[in-house]
Amino acid sequence: MGTFVRRHAALRILMLSVLAAGSILAQAVKAADGKTPDYEAIVAAPDRSDADRQTDQRRQPAKMLAFIGVQSGMKVLDMEANAGYSTELLARGGGPPGTGNGAGNAGFLDGGGYGKIDTRAQKPAMKNVVHVIRDFDDPIPPDVSGLDLITFFFAYHDVTYLPVDRATMNKKMFAALKPGGLLVIADHSAKPGDGITVGKTLHRIEESVLRQEIEAAGFKLVSEGDFLRHSEDPRDAIVFRSAVPVDEFVLKFQRPM
Repeated sequence: MGTFVRRHAALRILMLSVLAAGSILAQAVKAADGKTPDYEAIVAAPDRSDADRQTDQRRQPAKMLAFIGVQSGMKVLDMEANAGYSTELLARGGGPPGTGNGAGNAGFLDGGGYGKIDTRAQKPAMKNVVHVIRDFDDPIPPDVSGLDLITFFFAYHDVTYLPVDRATMNKKMFAALKPGGLLVIADHSAKPGDGITVGKTLHRIEESVLRQEIEAAGFKLVSEGDFLRHSEDPRDAIVFRSAVPVDEFVLKFQRPM
């Protein structure tokens, strides 16, 4: 697939399936020694790029992986993967015989630098990555089910200004998870009352509105992370030009058992 995709493809998403153990339906297992993975060691891996380490400063990946509870063998879908920063971390955290999937909106590949995903796919940590094109309204391949985890990082706000049926998308994610499976969403926080009106202008979304949409699909909120919170952010500036660190929320939802 070419590196660049035109904006008219904005309803398409790029699915990266990180396959191990030869099957996308591999069962989730814990690390071989039964212990929690060393997330700090995963982030400190010497073959990670300098660009990713720069991103680490604001994304706090070790804390994110710990909040998620990534384990070896998990079947994971990373929605809207963009350049694959989080997809690679999830692949490293899952490890053999895990399955990870990263999804990225093809419409954002054009002019956004996200074509770097093709370069990232050549790295040893991503050696089992394949690309599949899907719609946001139907993001899960028909042969994929029983996922342990879906992540949706800093891009749900983008879907609010695209002609996407978010209710359908959320129900598809719900159906793709196994009972007890998790959906973890992080995004840039908007002011109370802004709702989805600043998704395109400021690239933010009101936390309570996002939560309402996700819970309407059947999910239950089980945990909130505060490690990306910045109370000094007035939440009135575009996130790419904020004079202070951007206030961001992290929410963990679960498909009930």
